[in-house]
Amino acid sequence: MPRRKSIWDIFDEFFREMEEEMRDFMERFERGFEIERGEERVFGPYVYGFSITIGPDGRPVIREFGNVRRIKGRPRISEEREPLVDVLEEKKTITVVAEMPGVDKDNIKIRVRDKTLIINAVGPDRKYYKEIPLPAKVRAESAKASYRNGVLEVKLEKEEEEEKGYEIKVE
Repeated sequence: MPRRKSIWDIFDEFFREMEEEMRDFMERFERGFEIERGEERVFGPYVYGFSITIGPDGRPVIREFGNVRRIKGRPRISEEREPLVDVLEEKKTITVVAEMPGVDKDNIKIRVRDKTLIINAVGPDRKYYKEIPLPAKVRAESAKASYRNGVLEVKLEKEEEEEKGYEIKVE
C-alpha cells in the first residue's frame, strides 16, 4: 500500500525543486544576459521570491513573484515582474493587495475579465504584470483601488448569486 505524503514530504520536494532552480538561475546570472534572435538583451535586477501560506483546506499554498519565471522547466528572465499578491475573501467582498514599489499610480492599469483581475503597471525602472484568479465572480463596476507606499489595494464586491429555485403553488 503506497504511503500517503506528509507535509514534510511536500516541503522536501519543494526545496529539491528550488535547489535545481537556483543552480539554473545562477548559471544564467553568471552569464548576465539572454540571447534572443541573435541580439543581447540585458535585464536586471533579477528578482525572485516566494511566499508560503496555509490554505483554508490546511494545505500549503506556494506563490512565486519577481521577474524570473519557469517556462518548460527552465528559468526565464523577463522585463515584467510579478508582484507579491494576497487575495482576501470576505462574505461580500474580495480584496486584492499587491506590492508594486517604484511606479506612479497614474501608470497602473487594472481590469477585470471573468473571474480574473489583471494588473499592469509601467514605471521608469520597472514593469509589473499579473493575472490573478479570483475566488468568486465580482461586479467590476464596484471596484475601488488605492495605491500608497508601493502597495496597491483593490476592493471588489462579489456578485450576488441568485437562489435557483421555483415557487410551487398549492392547489
